[in-house]
Amino acid sequence: MTLRQRTLVEVPINWPLIGCIAFGVIDRGTNLIQVRPSSSCTLSCIFCSTDAGPSSRNRQAEYLVDLDHLIEWVKAVIKFKRSKSLEAHIDTVGDPLLYPKIVDLVHRLSELPRVKIISMQTHGYLLSYKLISDLEAAGLSRINLSIDSLNPRLAKKLAGTQHYDLSHVLNMAEAISNSKIDLLIAPVWVPGLNDQEIPRIVEYALKIKAGKYWPPLGIQKFVSHKYGRKPKGVKPITWFKFYKELRKLEDKFKVKLVLKPEDFGIVKDLKVPLSFKKGEKVRVQVVGLGWLRGEKLAVDLHQERIITLINASNIELGSIVHARILACKDNIYVAEPV
Repeated sequence: MTLRQRTLVEVPINWPLIGCIAFGVIDRGTNLIQVRPSSSCTLSCIFCSTDAGPSSRNRQAEYLVDLDHLIEWVKAVIKFKRSKSLEAHIDTVGDPLLYPKIVDLVHRLSELPRVKIISMQTHGYLLSYKLISDLEAAGLSRINLSIDSLNPRLAKKLAGTQHYDLSHVLNMAEAISNSKIDLLIAPVWVPGLNDQEIPRIVEYALKIKAGKYWPPLGIQKFVSHKYGRKPKGVKPITWFKFYKELRKLEDKFKVKLVLKPEDFGIVKDLKVPLSFKKGEKVRVQVVGLGWLRGEKLAVDLHQERIITLINASNIELGSIVHARILACKDNIYVAEPV
């Protein structure tokens, strides 16, 4: 596969950090706040919903956010929340361990008065004993570690690279389990590829005593996304069948696998109000490359939100255009020039 060249965008501090799915802060109306400091990934998982990694076909840019800038926007979101206990969840559209200041980010989040839990999603490829120790000291509460197979050959295939070292990731899983950081193992069940691996992963998670404070496993259903990767021959199963199979595993291993938000202390909370509604026309200034090919990033003239413009290949940076909002769910804005 031909690798496409991408531009690394160091997000300017005058860009808003609410509005783009690829970086910044996302608020979905609960006491959990998603924090996305970067977008890059070292792996090219063949089922990746966000087409991450070196083999991406659709991405034209990757993003890196200034630490102080990011913390200020997390604080801005926190102001809208009523909950006394908040969770900051570091979950990028790549792997957050590529963020150069990941330990500092965890530490700064831990200093925020109402942030009681700090969690992170990673494939663990870049973990080390020292990094685990540093993250533990910085205040990380839980690592959601993606392990999709215990077979080294299949693990490499699923990761989309021969550089993936399963034995290293398993060593890191055990190191996390032996630290103060809680471990949740989160495989993606890809029908027809790792069906036989899921029970083995459940058994492994229980063996190494994952889940000291939260559930030990968070099995994820493979979902086909428009711009994601779909392995050849793989057909997504229905949610009914997915939960039916999880309940069978629950009975076999006597462990909770059908999870709910309350299992993690996640409750509904006030949401940051929408700045724009679907169908609304907005004047915006084009400020940078969008995440995917054909896209640009724009900022409204009040500099409140970052907006993704689709079908914008021919629009020059710096220009001011009118755009119609096509989507605005959870303050993630997609618009089209008019």
